[in-house]
Amino acid sequence: MKIALPDPAGTLSDYALHGTPIAQATLTPDAARVVFSAAHVVADPFTSNDPLGPATVDWDATMAFRRHLAGLGMGIAEAMDTAQRGMGLDWPGALELIARTKSELPDALVFNGCGTDQLAPQDANTLDDVIAAYLEQVEAIQKLDGRIILMASRALARVAQSPDDYLSVYAKVLDACDHPVILHWLGPMFDSQLAGYWGGSTFEGCLNTCLNMIAANTSKVDGIKISLLDKDKEITMRRRLPEGVKMYTGDDFNYPELIEGDEMGYSHALLGILDPLAPAAAYAVSQLTQGNAAQFRATLDPTVPLARQIFRAPTQHYKTGVVFLAWLNGFQDHFIMLNGAQAARPLPDFVTIFKQADACGLLQDPELAVARMKRLLAIYGVV
Repeated sequence: MKIALPDPAGTLSDYALHGTPIAQATLTPDAARVVFSAAHVVADPFTSNDPLGPATVDWDATMAFRRHLAGLGMGIAEAMDTAQRGMGLDWPGALELIARTKSELPDALVFNGCGTDQLAPQDANTLDDVIAAYLEQVEAIQKLDGRIILMASRALARVAQSPDDYLSVYAKVLDACDHPVILHWLGPMFDSQLAGYWGGSTFEGCLNTCLNMIAANTSKVDGIKISLLDKDKEITMRRRLPEGVKMYTGDDFNYPELIEGDEMGYSHALLGILDPLAPAAAYAVSQLTQGNAAQFRATLDPTVPLARQIFRAPTQHYKTGVVFLAWLNGFQDHFIMLNGAQAARPLPDFVTIFKQADACGLLQDPELAVARMKRLLAIYGVV
Protein backbone atom coordinates (compact mmCIF):
# COMPACT_ATOMS: atom_id res chain seq x y z
CA MET A 1 0.00 0.00 0.00
CA LYS A 2 1.33 3.42 -0.98
CA ILE A 3 0.55 7.04 -0.26
CA ALA A 4 2.10 10.19 -1.73
CA LEU A 5 3.54 12.26 1.11
CA PRO A 6 5.11 15.72 0.95
CA ASP A 7 8.55 16.68 2.19
CA PRO A 8 8.98 20.04 4.03
CA ALA A 9 9.26 21.80 0.65
CA GLY A 10 5.98 20.30 -0.52
CA THR A 11 7.48 17.86 -3.01
CA LEU A 12 5.51 14.62 -3.17
CA SER A 13 7.01 11.15 -3.20
CA ASP A 14 5.46 7.73 -2.75
CA TYR A 15 5.72 6.11 0.65
CA ALA A 16 5.09 2.37 0.84
CA LEU A 17 3.69 1.14 4.14
CA HIS A 18 5.63 -1.80 5.46
CA GLY A 19 4.88 -2.09 9.16
CA THR A 20 3.23 -5.12 10.74
CA PRO A 21 0.68 -4.33 13.46
CA ILE A 22 1.95 -5.27 16.90
CA ALA A 23 0.77 -8.58 18.35
CA GLN A 24 -2.09 -8.29 20.83
CA ALA A 25 -1.64 -9.08 24.51
CA THR A 26 -3.45 -8.25 27.74
CA LEU A 27 -1.62 -7.37 30.92
CA THR A 28 -2.50 -9.46 33.96
CA PRO A 29 -2.59 -8.34 37.60
CA ASP A 30 0.75 -10.09 38.18
CA ALA A 31 2.51 -8.20 35.37
CA ALA A 32 6.18 -7.42 35.94
CA ARG A 33 5.48 -3.67 36.00
CA VAL A 34 2.56 -1.43 36.90
CA VAL A 35 1.66 0.36 33.68
CA PHE A 36 -0.52 3.46 33.44
CA SER A 37 -1.51 5.27 30.29
CA ALA A 38 -2.27 8.95 30.73
CA ALA A 39 -5.31 9.14 28.47
CA HIS A 40 -6.49 11.89 26.11
CA VAL A 41 -10.02 13.21 25.76
CA VAL A 42 -12.05 13.41 22.56
CA ALA A 43 -13.48 16.83 21.74
CA ASP A 44 -17.02 17.30 20.46
CA PRO A 45 -16.49 18.79 16.96
CA PHE A 46 -20.09 20.02 16.73
CA THR A 47 -20.01 22.35 19.71
CA SER A 48 -20.92 25.98 19.16
CA ASN A 49 -18.34 26.99 21.74
CA ASP A 50 -15.30 28.81 20.41
CA PRO A 51 -12.15 26.65 20.31
CA LEU A 52 -10.61 28.72 23.12
CA GLY A 53 -13.88 28.78 25.06
CA PRO A 54 -15.40 26.23 27.43
CA ALA A 55 -14.45 22.65 26.62
CA THR A 56 -17.06 20.35 25.11
CA VAL A 57 -16.11 16.69 25.37
CA ASP A 58 -17.46 13.79 23.32
CA TRP A 59 -18.10 11.58 26.30
CA ASP A 60 -19.05 8.45 24.35
CA ALA A 61 -15.80 8.43 22.35
CA THR A 62 -13.76 9.43 25.40
CA MET A 63 -15.14 6.53 27.44
CA ALA A 64 -14.74 4.10 24.53
CA PHE A 65 -11.03 4.86 24.47
CA ARG A 66 -10.78 4.16 28.17
CA ARG A 67 -12.50 0.82 27.65
CA HIS A 68 -9.83 0.09 25.02
CA LEU A 69 -7.06 0.81 27.53
CA ALA A 70 -8.69 -1.22 30.30
CA GLY A 71 -9.25 -4.09 27.86
CA LEU A 72 -5.48 -4.26 27.39
CA GLY A 73 -5.05 -4.51 31.16
CA MET A 74 -3.57 -1.02 31.33
CA GLY A 75 -4.00 1.31 34.26
CA ILE A 76 -5.47 4.71 33.45
CA ALA A 77 -4.01 7.98 34.71
CA GLU A 78 -7.10 10.13 34.45
CA ALA A 79 -7.49 13.87 34.04
CA MET A 80 -3.78 14.51 33.62
CA ASP A 81 -2.00 16.84 31.21
CA THR A 82 -2.53 14.31 28.40
CA ALA A 83 -6.25 15.03 28.82
CA GLN A 84 -5.34 18.71 28.26
CA ARG A 85 -5.75 19.45 31.95
CA GLY A 86 -5.23 23.17 32.33
CA MET A 87 -4.86 23.43 28.55
CA GLY A 88 -8.51 23.19 27.56
CA LEU A 89 -9.95 21.02 30.32
CA ASP A 90 -10.70 22.91 33.53
CA TRP A 91 -11.31 21.50 37.01
CA PRO A 92 -15.11 21.05 36.65
CA GLY A 93 -14.52 19.24 33.36
CA ALA A 94 -11.78 17.13 34.95
CA LEU A 95 -14.05 16.14 37.83
CA GLU A 96 -16.77 15.10 35.41
CA LEU A 97 -14.21 13.05 33.50
CA ILE A 98 -13.07 11.38 36.72
CA ALA A 99 -16.66 10.62 37.72
CA ARG A 100 -17.57 9.18 34.33
CA THR A 101 -14.51 6.94 34.21
CA LYS A 102 -15.25 5.68 37.72
CA SER A 103 -18.82 4.87 36.71
CA GLU A 104 -17.79 3.30 33.39
CA LEU A 105 -14.89 1.25 34.75
CA PRO A 106 -15.47 0.78 38.50
CA ASP A 107 -13.02 -2.10 38.80
CA ALA A 108 -10.23 -0.77 36.60
CA LEU A 109 -6.89 0.48 37.93
CA VAL A 110 -7.44 4.24 37.77
CA PHE A 111 -5.61 7.05 39.54
CA ASN A 112 -6.87 10.61 39.07
CA GLY A 113 -5.13 13.94 38.69
CA CYS A 114 -5.63 16.19 41.71
CA GLY A 115 -4.23 19.71 41.59
CA THR A 116 -5.04 23.36 42.21
CA ASP A 117 -6.10 24.44 38.72
CA GLN A 118 -9.35 26.02 39.95
CA LEU A 119 -7.06 28.61 41.59
CA ALA A 120 -5.40 30.90 39.06
CA PRO A 121 -1.74 31.36 40.03
CA GLN A 122 -2.13 35.15 40.11
CA ASP A 123 -4.98 34.77 42.61
CA ALA A 124 -2.88 32.73 45.03
CA ASN A 125 -1.56 34.98 47.79
CA THR A 126 -0.67 32.53 50.56
CA LEU A 127 0.19 28.90 51.13
CA ASP A 128 -3.21 28.50 52.75
CA ASP A 129 -4.82 29.44 49.44
CA VAL A 130 -2.91 26.62 47.76
CA ILE A 131 -3.72 24.11 50.51
CA ALA A 132 -7.42 24.96 50.32
CA ALA A 133 -7.42 24.44 46.56
CA TYR A 134 -5.69 21.08 46.87
CA LEU A 135 -8.05 19.95 49.63
CA GLU A 136 -11.11 20.90 47.59
CA GLN A 137 -10.01 18.54 44.86
CA VAL A 138 -8.89 15.81 47.28
CA GLU A 139 -12.33 15.81 48.89
CA ALA A 140 -14.18 15.78 45.57
CA ILE A 141 -12.16 12.86 44.16
CA GLN A 142 -12.32 10.84 47.37
CA LYS A 143 -16.11 11.28 47.49
CA LEU A 144 -16.10 9.29 44.25
CA ASP A 145 -13.86 6.65 45.89
CA GLY A 146 -11.14 7.70 43.49
CA ARG A 147 -7.40 7.24 43.95
CA ILE A 148 -5.19 10.30 43.59
CA ILE A 149 -2.24 11.48 41.56
CA LEU A 150 -1.07 14.61 43.37
CA MET A 151 -0.14 16.95 40.56
CA ALA A 152 2.32 19.82 40.73
CA SER A 153 0.72 23.20 41.41
CA ARG A 154 1.37 26.34 39.40
CA ALA A 155 -0.06 28.33 42.31
CA LEU A 156 2.37 26.73 44.77
CA ALA A 157 5.29 27.41 42.44
CA ARG A 158 4.27 31.06 42.43
CA VAL A 159 3.82 31.66 46.17
CA ALA A 160 6.37 29.30 47.74
CA GLN A 161 9.41 31.10 49.08
CA SER A 162 11.51 28.17 50.24
CA PRO A 163 11.76 24.36 50.23
CA ASP A 164 10.08 24.36 53.65
CA ASP A 165 6.97 25.85 52.06
CA TYR A 166 6.69 22.81 49.79
CA LEU A 167 7.21 20.45 52.72
CA SER A 168 4.50 22.21 54.71
CA VAL A 169 1.93 22.20 51.92
CA TYR A 170 2.48 18.58 50.93
CA ALA A 171 2.34 17.38 54.53
CA LYS A 172 -1.07 18.95 55.04
CA VAL A 173 -2.47 17.74 51.75
CA LEU A 174 -1.16 14.19 52.14
CA ASP A 175 -2.61 14.03 55.64
CA ALA A 176 -6.08 14.44 54.07
CA CYS A 177 -5.62 11.59 51.60
CA ASP A 178 -7.39 8.33 52.46
CA HIS A 179 -5.04 6.12 50.41
CA PRO A 180 -1.43 6.38 49.28
CA VAL A 181 -1.06 8.70 46.31
CA ILE A 182 1.19 8.93 43.30
CA LEU A 183 3.14 12.18 43.35
CA HIS A 184 3.98 13.99 40.12
CA TRP A 185 7.11 16.04 39.56
CA LEU A 186 6.49 17.75 36.23
CA GLY A 187 9.39 19.59 34.66
CA PRO A 188 9.32 23.04 33.04
CA MET A 189 9.66 21.52 29.55
CA PHE A 190 6.04 20.43 30.02
CA ASP A 191 4.90 23.54 31.90
CA SER A 192 7.09 26.62 32.14
CA GLN A 193 5.18 27.83 35.19
CA LEU A 194 6.63 24.94 37.19
CA ALA A 195 10.25 26.03 36.87
CA GLY A 196 12.06 25.74 40.21
CA TYR A 197 9.49 23.38 41.69
CA TRP A 198 10.47 22.16 45.17
CA GLY A 199 12.14 25.50 45.82
CA GLY A 200 15.65 24.82 44.58
CA SER A 201 17.87 26.33 41.91
CA THR A 202 19.56 22.99 41.11
CA PHE A 203 18.30 19.48 40.49
CA GLU A 204 20.12 18.16 43.56
CA GLY A 205 18.51 20.75 45.79
CA CYS A 206 15.05 20.07 44.41
CA LEU A 207 15.63 16.33 44.66
CA ASN A 208 16.62 16.53 48.31
CA THR A 209 13.48 18.50 49.17
CA CYS A 210 11.27 16.03 47.33
CA LEU A 211 12.95 13.04 48.95
CA ASN A 212 12.67 14.63 52.39
CA MET A 213 8.95 15.15 51.80
CA ILE A 214 8.50 11.51 50.75
CA ALA A 215 10.52 10.22 53.72
CA ALA A 216 8.35 12.22 56.10
CA ASN A 217 5.13 10.88 54.55
CA THR A 218 6.04 7.40 53.32
CA SER A 219 2.78 5.77 54.41
CA LYS A 220 0.88 8.23 52.22
CA VAL A 221 2.97 7.72 49.06
CA ASP A 222 2.50 4.84 46.63
CA GLY A 223 5.11 6.26 44.29
CA ILE A 224 6.26 9.24 42.29
CA LYS A 225 6.10 9.99 38.58
CA ILE A 226 9.06 12.07 37.50
CA SER A 227 8.74 13.89 34.17
CA LEU A 228 12.08 15.58 33.54
CA LEU A 229 13.02 13.77 30.28
CA ASP A 230 16.40 12.89 31.80
CA LYS A 231 17.01 9.22 32.49
CA ASP A 232 20.03 9.86 34.73
CA LYS A 233 18.02 12.12 37.03
CA GLU A 234 15.27 9.51 37.24
CA ILE A 235 17.70 6.72 38.04
CA THR A 236 19.42 8.87 40.67
CA MET A 237 16.11 9.48 42.38
CA ARG A 238 14.92 5.89 41.96
CA ARG A 239 17.94 4.59 43.86
CA ARG A 240 17.27 6.95 46.76
CA LEU A 241 13.55 6.31 47.23
CA PRO A 242 12.46 4.73 50.52
CA GLU A 243 11.73 1.01 50.36
CA GLY A 244 8.21 0.35 49.07
CA VAL A 245 7.86 3.66 47.21
CA LYS A 246 7.62 3.09 43.46
CA MET A 247 9.25 5.09 40.73
CA TYR A 248 6.89 5.66 37.80
CA THR A 249 8.79 6.79 34.77
CA GLY A 250 7.48 9.90 33.09
CA ASP A 251 10.37 9.90 30.61
CA ASP A 252 8.77 9.70 27.18
CA PHE A 253 12.26 9.60 25.59
CA ASN A 254 13.94 6.73 27.47
CA TYR A 255 11.11 4.55 28.78
CA PRO A 256 12.28 1.12 27.48
CA GLU A 257 15.58 1.29 29.35
CA LEU A 258 13.99 2.72 32.49
CA ILE A 259 11.16 0.19 32.63
CA GLU A 260 13.52 -2.72 32.04
CA GLY A 261 15.78 -1.40 34.79
CA ASP A 262 19.17 -2.55 35.99
CA GLU A 263 20.70 -4.60 38.77
CA MET A 264 19.68 -1.93 41.30
CA GLY A 265 16.04 -1.51 40.34
CA TYR A 266 13.54 -0.48 37.71
CA SER A 267 10.75 1.99 37.01
CA HIS A 268 7.07 1.31 36.60
CA ALA A 269 5.32 3.42 33.95
CA LEU A 270 2.92 6.36 33.93
CA LEU A 271 3.28 7.93 30.52
CA GLY A 272 1.40 10.04 28.01
CA ILE A 273 3.12 8.20 25.18
CA LEU A 274 1.41 5.01 26.35
CA ASP A 275 -1.86 6.44 25.05
CA PRO A 276 -0.92 5.74 21.40
CA LEU A 277 1.59 3.03 22.39
CA ALA A 278 -0.84 1.06 24.56
CA PRO A 279 -0.82 -2.10 22.40
CA ALA A 280 2.98 -2.07 22.23
CA ALA A 281 3.29 -1.52 25.98
CA ALA A 282 0.84 -4.31 26.81
CA TYR A 283 2.65 -6.79 24.56
CA ALA A 284 6.13 -5.72 25.67
CA VAL A 285 5.40 -5.89 29.40
CA SER A 286 3.64 -9.22 28.95
CA GLN A 287 6.89 -10.50 27.42
CA LEU A 288 8.90 -9.03 30.30
CA THR A 289 6.58 -10.79 32.73
CA GLN A 290 7.45 -14.06 31.01
CA GLY A 291 11.15 -13.29 31.45
CA ASN A 292 11.71 -12.34 27.83
CA ALA A 293 13.54 -9.03 28.25
CA ALA A 294 14.92 -9.23 24.71
CA GLN A 295 11.42 -9.26 23.19
CA PHE A 296 10.38 -6.48 25.55
CA ARG A 297 13.13 -4.28 24.14
CA ALA A 298 12.58 -5.48 20.56
CA THR A 299 8.98 -4.27 20.85
CA LEU A 300 9.50 -0.94 22.61
CA ASP A 301 12.87 0.25 21.29
CA PRO A 302 11.52 0.87 17.75
CA THR A 303 8.81 3.12 19.21
CA VAL A 304 11.29 5.59 20.69
CA PRO A 305 11.81 7.69 17.53
CA LEU A 306 8.04 8.11 17.30
CA ALA A 307 7.85 9.15 20.96
CA ARG A 308 10.66 11.65 20.57
CA GLN A 309 8.96 13.16 17.56
CA ILE A 310 5.63 13.48 19.34
CA PHE A 311 7.29 14.97 22.44
CA ARG A 312 9.73 17.28 20.66
CA ALA A 313 9.96 20.87 21.89
CA PRO A 314 7.73 22.71 22.59
CA THR A 315 6.95 19.56 24.57
CA GLN A 316 3.57 20.72 25.90
CA HIS A 317 2.13 20.28 22.40
CA TYR A 318 2.67 16.52 22.45
CA LYS A 319 -1.07 16.03 22.88
CA THR A 320 -1.52 16.96 19.22
CA GLY A 321 0.49 13.94 18.07
CA VAL A 322 -1.30 11.67 20.54
CA VAL A 323 -4.74 12.64 19.25
CA PHE A 324 -3.57 12.50 15.63
CA LEU A 325 -2.68 8.83 16.10
CA ALA A 326 -5.98 8.15 17.87
CA TRP A 327 -7.74 9.52 14.81
CA LEU A 328 -5.60 7.54 12.35
CA ASN A 329 -6.35 4.38 14.33
CA GLY A 330 -10.10 4.89 14.35
CA PHE A 331 -10.61 5.72 18.02
CA GLN A 332 -12.37 8.95 17.00
CA ASP A 333 -14.03 10.19 13.84
CA HIS A 334 -12.24 13.52 13.56
CA PHE A 335 -9.00 15.34 14.30
CA ILE A 336 -10.37 18.20 16.39
CA MET A 337 -9.07 18.97 19.88
CA LEU A 338 -9.97 21.10 22.86
CA ASN A 339 -8.45 24.57 22.57
CA GLY A 340 -7.97 24.06 18.84
CA ALA A 341 -4.79 22.18 19.71
CA GLN A 342 -4.84 20.16 16.48
CA ALA A 343 -3.18 23.24 14.96
CA ALA A 344 -0.26 23.19 17.42
CA ARG A 345 2.04 21.16 15.15
CA PRO A 346 2.96 21.70 11.45
CA LEU A 347 2.21 19.33 8.60
CA PRO A 348 5.76 17.86 8.43
CA ASP A 349 5.26 16.59 11.98
CA PHE A 350 2.16 14.67 10.96
CA VAL A 351 3.96 13.18 7.95
CA THR A 352 6.85 12.04 10.13
CA ILE A 353 4.54 10.63 12.80
CA PHE A 354 2.59 8.71 10.15
CA LYS A 355 5.76 7.11 8.80
CA GLN A 356 7.18 6.30 12.24
CA ALA A 357 3.90 4.83 13.49
CA ASP A 358 3.84 2.56 10.44
CA ALA A 359 7.47 1.55 10.95
CA CYS A 360 6.87 0.33 14.51
CA GLY A 361 3.54 -1.40 13.87
CA LEU A 362 1.24 1.14 15.46
CA LEU A 363 -1.13 1.68 12.52
CA GLN A 364 -3.74 -0.91 13.45
CA ASP A 365 -5.73 -0.57 10.21
CA PRO A 366 -3.37 0.66 7.47
CA GLU A 367 -6.16 1.24 4.94
CA LEU A 368 -8.06 3.46 7.37
CA ALA A 369 -4.88 5.31 8.33
CA VAL A 370 -4.02 6.01 4.68
CA ALA A 371 -7.54 7.23 3.93
CA ARG A 372 -7.46 9.60 6.88
CA MET A 373 -3.96 10.83 6.10
CA LYS A 374 -5.15 11.70 2.61
CA ARG A 375 -8.02 13.71 4.10
CA LEU A 376 -5.58 15.65 6.26
CA LEU A 377 -3.27 16.30 3.33
CA ALA A 378 -6.19 17.67 1.31
CA ILE A 379 -6.80 20.31 3.99
CA TYR A 380 -3.24 21.51 3.41
CA GLY A 381 -3.77 21.63 -0.34
CA VAL A 382 -2.09 18.33 -1.17
CA VAL A 383 -4.21 16.63 -3.81
